[in-house]
Amino acid sequence: MKILIMDDEKNICLTLKQILSNEKYTVKTLSAFAKWQKIFLDFQPDIVILDVQLDINLSGLDILQEIKKIDSTVLVIMISGHSGIQEAVLAIKYDAFDFLEKPLSLPKVKITLKNATQYRMAILESQLYKRSKLMQYRMIGNSEYMQELKRTIVKVAKSNAKVLVRGESGTGKELVAYSIHSNSDRCNNPFIKFNSAAIPNELVESELFGYEAGAFTGAIKTKKGKLEEADGGSLFLDEIGDMSLAAQAKILRVIQEGEFERVGSNIIRKIDVRIIAATHKNLEEMIEERTFREDLYYRLNVIPIKIKSLREHPEDIPDLINHFSKMFSAEMKSKSKIFDKSAIDLLQKSKLKGNIRELRNLIERVYILSENEIITAKDFSGSTSNNNKIDEFWLSTKLYSEKKMEFEKKYLTEQLAKFDFSVSVTAKNLGLQQSNLSRKIKELKIELHKK
Repeated sequence: MKILIMDDEKNICLTLKQILSNEKYTVKTLSAFAKWQKIFLDFQPDIVILDVQLDINLSGLDILQEIKKIDSTVLVIMISGHSGIQEAVLAIKYDAFDFLEKPLSLPKVKITLKNATQYRMAILESQLYKRSKLMQYRMIGNSEYMQELKRTIVKVAKSNAKVLVRGESGTGKELVAYSIHSNSDRCNNPFIKFNSAAIPNELVESELFGYEAGAFTGAIKTKKGKLEEADGGSLFLDEIGDMSLAAQAKILRVIQEGEFERVGSNIIRKIDVRIIAATHKNLEEMIEERTFREDLYYRLNVIPIKIKSLREHPEDIPDLINHFSKMFSAEMKSKSKIFDKSAIDLLQKSKLKGNIRELRNLIERVYILSENEIITAKDFSGSTSNNNKIDEFWLSTKLYSEKKMEFEKKYLTEQLAKFDFSVSVTAKNLGLQQSNLSRKIKELKIELHKK
């Protein structure tokens, strides 16, 4: 922690510097104040110990206000030997961390600095968390589609209307939901995620709505659900199409009435939450099949946002490659890799059925497995959905009988590997007699061993 001491009494500056340096703080003192702003900006202190009366023409309370304008997170401890209650009240009003009277008590100074240090660390951790969140949820791409999507998000964020985000897996539905939240008036309140597909049906209601102690076996103490955690903020219901009909009915009540009950309780609780839902499923077909409530669909689908697959805007792939490259370079503390034109062209032409998530995984894989500084198409050999090897297999011309045998060997080898080279399990899953599969293995000279 860096501490700047500002006092016109040099003895106090020197004494505090010696004591605090022994406490492992980095300390700078200032007893002349003509260039205090430059020194403050150059030193970038975490904590300032500031005298109320610096000289005849300069008040520490004025400097306190200036410091807070420059950086509101810097903690300022005011000290004074001549001030009264009025100055102390003003100091707190101007957001001083504490006010100490002279002569300074060494134990009290140490305790105050310990508290200030802990508080400052919490601020820095919060800032780091917010920066990592912004990096994690940053929307990358400058195509016309992405620019229009960003404009739509800004418009949607201004209201509290329900939003239904739809698109294939890996297209960034959660990114869109978080961007709506972060651009709204709720941005300083929680953004809570809930994925119905990731939780067993019997636990969905207790996780979403919370429960009272004794509500069911294992419910030792009362627990808030995701809905309560999101109070005042936004609740992102991912994969809403996987939610049970019972949970759908309760969510409908939350939307209509703004109230709910915990599992095992009959107390009605009011809630203020914006709901943003997402799914990759065809909800219209599910309504026909009576597996999704039609009334819930219309409540959620106030503002529909359709996310395109990455295959529909491949012009954004170079920006995404650059983003993920920087991210993994920082994460793995390694030198940034350069992706040449052949690598970029290959990824832009790839099917990428997993969309942005698949692209992210490919870049991460290259950072882990490739020692090359310049990444070419060869580094992705066997990784992309339509790589060169697959093209060569299907496009190369051979006699039909030879190609058929080649295909059978390739297919059966992959399937055997998938089932741990168990002939019986593979035969069962492929709908073959075990004896017939054994004959094929021998005929095609397939080696039965783990790779």
